[in-house]
Amino acid sequence: MALWKSAETTQMQLPTKTPASKSPPAIAAAVAEVAAEVKGELPPVAGADETPPREDQTIPAKTAAADVRVEVSPVAAPDDSRAELFQRIRSELHRQVLSKIDLSSIGSMGDQELRIELRLAAEKLLARRKDLLNTQERDQIISEVLDEAFGLGPLEALFKDHTISDILINGPKTIYVERGGRLTLSPVKFVDDDHLLRIIQRIVSSVGRRVDETSPMVDARLKDGSRLNAVVPPLAVDGPLVSIRRFGSKPLGFDDLVRFNALRPEMVEFLSACVKARANILISGGTGSGKTTLLNALSSFIPPDERLATIEDAAELQLQQPHVARMETRPANVEGHGEVTTRDLVKNALRMRPDRIVVGECRGAEALDMLQAMNTGHDGSLTTIHANTPRDAIGRLEMMVGMTGFELPMWTIRRQIASAINIVVQAARLMGGPRKVTRISEITGMEGEILSMHDIFTFKQTGLDEQRRATGYFSATGIRPVLLEKFEGQGLSVSPDLFTERILR
Repeated sequence: MALWKSAETTQMQLPTKTPASKSPPAIAAAVAEVAAEVKGELPPVAGADETPPREDQTIPAKTAAADVRVEVSPVAAPDDSRAELFQRIRSELHRQVLSKIDLSSIGSMGDQELRIELRLAAEKLLARRKDLLNTQERDQIISEVLDEAFGLGPLEALFKDHTISDILINGPKTIYVERGGRLTLSPVKFVDDDHLLRIIQRIVSSVGRRVDETSPMVDARLKDGSRLNAVVPPLAVDGPLVSIRRFGSKPLGFDDLVRFNALRPEMVEFLSACVKARANILISGGTGSGKTTLLNALSSFIPPDERLATIEDAAELQLQQPHVARMETRPANVEGHGEVTTRDLVKNALRMRPDRIVVGECRGAEALDMLQAMNTGHDGSLTTIHANTPRDAIGRLEMMVGMTGFELPMWTIRRQIASAINIVVQAARLMGGPRKVTRISEITGMEGEILSMHDIFTFKQTGLDEQRRATGYFSATGIRPVLLEKFEGQGLSVSPDLFTERILR
């Protein structure tokens, strides 16, 4: 388990009753006195029940963390002087604790033991000035120092809130979070650009990625499977930009999606039969529409005795099968060498004897290799694509195949797509936040140079409720899919009545 996941983080709240307010000069003198004490330059304060560590005494730790700070929201403090004292004592404490790290003990202590040692050291340093901080404030500072040393600093509080699905950072002072499909401004802040940049670098370096002026954009994953995208200066004008898409520890299944009214049971029954019959499925949708969630849910219908090969830019799929070969792309190094693209991995996957290939997202020349794999014995493969409608998804596939550099006529590309893709599942995030499967469409072949496609199930939006969330209904179009013949050949029983034209309740 990652160190930061077990860190104790609470929102900074100073009590309304505080010691007598100090003037700015008195605050500066108090902080200077605390700094001197933790260095061992002053005798213990009378009544202190702890003695500070000696100057030559060191504290074992796993790594030499950089000196990082946490911003205290001005709203949390009853007056500016108190907030200034709190912030400066915390920064001084953090610097002093980290200065006593003993790198020679890296391999001899476990993570929990390291935390205990650092907490004891911080408690000793703070115990000398009980006249400046109460018990709640001391515990708050200690927890935040541990978060900075081991975890993600101010972001720890947000990661402990499981109702948050997205964290969007626009510079160090502006952090938005999404709950229930709605964005709200968070009170959490970083100290400055450098503070935020250090946290970004800590995340990406843990998964073998880098971000700096020469490589200012990065995709990475966190230990819990969440996906991070970061853009740093000089590309980011007003400070580092970070987008974190969070995933639950337990992936959502179709039972959950039906409960959330993202689709209806009849649609689940059809998609289940498609996966079991080894139909090739393309999931289309915009950013945040739930494509990855649908891909995870569809994979639950794959038989456990099949070998899967997954290919992603940042590994985020949570497939439940026992036989999964996971692969992740790699960016070029500082010298511009060593890049491994999705297309490279798709080509390599064909040599790994997979029963199905799952590509996290098709976005470039790898589309041609994916289509060829679907047409040459890897039936039942799945992938996602960014598009607003099933027809747009096919158009994007045509464009991406053209990016390979081969001069292929359009009718050849369309015929390749028509023979490879069986089902297009369109996902959308509607006004107010609800995510729906808006269409399940079947590709039936070619009519001249036109690719034939029809809708099996649809969602029609009818308006907005009192919270301005989209409302509507699902329906079956009445068209019987061509895949029914394939279902029968695979021994799957799907009643034709499932597709009778009606509204799905």
